[in-house]
Amino acid sequence: MPLAIAAFFLGLADGIVFADMHIKYTFSLLEPALCFASLSFFRETTMLKVLMLLWFCAAGAAHAAEAGTWIVALDRWGNYSYQTLSLREDGARLEGDIDGDKLSGSRQGASIEFSALDQDGARYLYRARLEGDSMRGSADFPDTNNPKARAQHAFTARRLPQRPPGAPHRHDFTPSDYANVFSADRAPVLTIWPGDSVHTTTIDSGGVDEKGVTRALFGNPQTGPFHVVGAARGDTLVVHLRRLRLNRDYADSLDTIVGRALTGGMAAKATDLGKPVRWALDRARGLASPENPDPAMRKFSVPVRPMLGGLAVAPGDGPPVSTGDTGRFGGNMDFNEVVEGNTVYLPVQQPGALLYLGDAHALQGDGETSQYALETSMDVEFTVELIKNKAIGMPRVESPTEIMTLGQAGSLDDALRAATSGMVQWLQQDYGLSLSECAQVLGSAVKYSVANLAGRSVGVAAKLDKSLLKRRP
Repeated sequence: MPLAIAAFFLGLADGIVFADMHIKYTFSLLEPALCFASLSFFRETTMLKVLMLLWFCAAGAAHAAEAGTWIVALDRWGNYSYQTLSLREDGARLEGDIDGDKLSGSRQGASIEFSALDQDGARYLYRARLEGDSMRGSADFPDTNNPKARAQHAFTARRLPQRPPGAPHRHDFTPSDYANVFSADRAPVLTIWPGDSVHTTTIDSGGVDEKGVTRALFGNPQTGPFHVVGAARGDTLVVHLRRLRLNRDYADSLDTIVGRALTGGMAAKATDLGKPVRWALDRARGLASPENPDPAMRKFSVPVRPMLGGLAVAPGDGPPVSTGDTGRFGGNMDFNEVVEGNTVYLPVQQPGALLYLGDAHALQGDGETSQYALETSMDVEFTVELIKNKAIGMPRVESPTEIMTLGQAGSLDDALRAATSGMVQWLQQDYGLSLSECAQVLGSAVKYSVANLAGRSVGVAAKLDKSLLKRRP
């Protein structure tokens, strides 16, 4: 019930109580019998009004119980898929949409039911019981293999909180545990809105935090996921990397060269490689150097350039993906342009996007050829935005001077093709170029770099100077 209506009835009840008090005082001057009868009448009237007020408030609260935005977790034969449910009330009637499909339904007490038609005309039925900010029920769906049959699936749903009033918020989040898979099944650690910023921390790829304490299993454990309200499949999540700062004085690496970069002859000589190397991080001077170098390396130092090796949204429905792997959702990209001041674009594949980040590097050469970069922990601050109804094929990175697309695949050839295709899509979407014009731009100005050689998949980045391009209005 709208607050204005509630206030009206509250004022009405207060007025009646005040009138009762005045009438009781007046009637006390009359004959006792008349006074008693009159007081009984007005007492009953007041009680009736108060009961009416309570009924209106209860009805309003009950109707408000189902309104809002919900995340539905649908159990489909032991595998979960997720939907965004928006409900609006009109008396006992419900309307809204679920993943963009219009719905209609009704509410009786704590029970609700609604149905939706998809773009192909298939009907989906939901019945649930409300339990505060959650609901539990069953859904009747077309069978995935037989359109003439139906299948029953249990589901739960949680209501998203309302956006806090005022300007976008800055959140400080301290992780208490970490993820070793990219998945939509992990509960969000924080709910944020477009425009919000988050300050948080990561641990290193071995699970060690800034104090040298092991906090998670090795394998690129990630902080997150962060649920971005309003993000839906087909959107693009925009992640502005505001600050990436080292928070300890050492990093760990190896003295190896990945197999993809070795010739047969060199591989035969490299059998003794793979020993750990501890690097000292001079945070004041911004330099890294081997902690216990051999004589030839005693004066070797390199400027640090903090980056995130892992940045991802939750992948689409299916098995979880290891935090050591990549895909169009991002992942263990190990691309050394994911640095402070740059912006990363990721294709949303689950409600809320579910953003993960981790695997911080103090520095990494192209390709991460030593298998491990300079692995360390980090303070991270980022801001999120959404581009609604704009799908991109793969991760994109934008610096103040360049646009970059990251192709990730099982071979360098396939990664190169993916990076090129992604750059053509960007030029067509944002710059209005034809395929012929894209070919001319690429042929004269594109640069390629090997982003990652160390994982099960490899990465190739295509880069273009932004000063050569003009965005269409």
